[in-house]
Amino acid sequence: MIKHVVCFKLNEGESPEKAKEVLLGMKGNVPMLRGIEVGIDCLHSARSYDVILMVLLDDMQALSDYQQDKYHVEVVKKHMHAVTNTSVAIDFEI
Repeated sequence: MIKHVVCFKLNEGESPEKAKEVLLGMKGNVPMLRGIEVGIDCLHSARSYDVILMVLLDDMQALSDYQQDKYHVEVVKKHMHAVTNTSVAIDFEI
């Protein structure tokens, strides 16, 4: 299994709740997902990111397919790129 984790720092004035809604929209729309969690930061420190996405995928091929999935690209990435200042990601085997 592969866990894909992305932390997003949103542009000033962007809604973390809307970002969460868009990210959770992948549930049922992106078939290779085996699990999805989205959280909103509650500490709001200088080093905090605003939103975290964690998805579970079967393997590296599923991760590659996820990166090219039509819903992920046309809906989720499009929105998140428009509202995100910076992001960091990590992918690891579990």
